[in-house]
Amino acid sequence: MTTTDTILASARQRAPGQPYAGAVTPEEAFTLLQGDARVKLVDVRTNAERDWVGRVAIPEAQHAAVQWATYPGGAPNPAFGAQLAQVAQPDEVLLFLCRSGVRSRHSARVATELGYIQSYDILEGFEGDRDLEGHRKTLGGWCKAGLPWIGA
Repeated sequence: MTTTDTILASARQRAPGQPYAGAVTPEEAFTLLQGDARVKLVDVRTNAERDWVGRVAIPEAQHAAVQWATYPGGAPNPAFGAQLAQVAQPDEVLLFLCRSGVRSRHSARVATELGYIQSYDILEGFEGDRDLEGHRKTLGGWCKAGLPWIGA
């Protein structure tokens, strides 16, 4: 069994009963992106979040940006499916990333409904949950894990 197969098997077990393929940790997502060209990270945060907070630092070919909701206002992106179709193929392993792991779950579900059957949620998101002082990037997520990212 390859590293990719092992991680994806664990991801499926981590999300039983979910309408998408599974859930990976940020570290697992990064490992998958290093070892398998058919894996793509889909950042579903708003353009403003990527511009003002930061973004993952991985090769362009391995990630795409498709907003789940728009800024300002947070209205659902009516073009989500069409935009996803422009950047992803149905046979790719898609890893959905948002701020804390909520929008990524919804995105993975909708992508699965659209025929992207290898859609995974990245747990904890880019910044993770808020700590007791209301700060992010301290409890979990891509940044807290020390994975490569570019600040705003």
